[in-house]
Amino acid sequence: MEAKKERVARTNLKLAKLPYVRMLDDYDFEFQPSANKRKINELKTLNFVERSENVIFLGPPGVGKTHLAVGLAVEAIKNGYTAYFLSAHELISMIKENIATGKIHRKIRTLSKPGILIIDEVGYAGMDEEVAHYFFQIISNRYEKSSIILTSNKSYGSWGEVFGNNVVATAILDRLLHHSTTINIKGDSFRIREKKKAGFYDTSKFDEKPTD
Repeated sequence: MEAKKERVARTNLKLAKLPYVRMLDDYDFEFQPSANKRKINELKTLNFVERSENVIFLGPPGVGKTHLAVGLAVEAIKNGYTAYFLSAHELISMIKENIATGKIHRKIRTLSKPGILIIDEVGYAGMDEEVAHYFFQIISNRYEKSSIILTSNKSYGSWGEVFGNNVVATAILDRLLHHSTTINIKGDSFRIREKKKAGFYDTSKFDEKPTD
């Protein structure tokens, strides 16, 4: 039974299309103390999946939002759940392609099936009205039925710009936030830290005092 469970987990891990495999335990909470470790440990119990609740990670680029989203997905897959990962850019392209081929409603039903749908980097690309409408349909179809993990570099107040319509943005937020946990990470970029360590990021020019 244990071997069967491992085979199922390996298969579901492949089907999840994660960009990489990272564990929650590998996240550097000392470097990012604003990432609420207590809340994330609570999420690690996967009770949010059982209750069909959502998780939203907010913060600037490089603070580890995707790492945490992937870590939760890996934990869920290890425990028998299914997951599917795609970036917001990929989702926008997918919606446009399926509108053009007349298969958009079938695709929305497909995206309703995984136990967890991870949508990464919402806010890097804007959406036109039609795409935003179908994005709303995807969120609405999963509402109170299955979980969404979403990452974004935009505060909720800026989502009207992302979706090109304040009414649509409000409707999306209404469903996302009704049963959800938001973790707002305010810190420095892990990537810049690594560049500094490697000596590729020169900060001396920012330390110069202005001259008259």
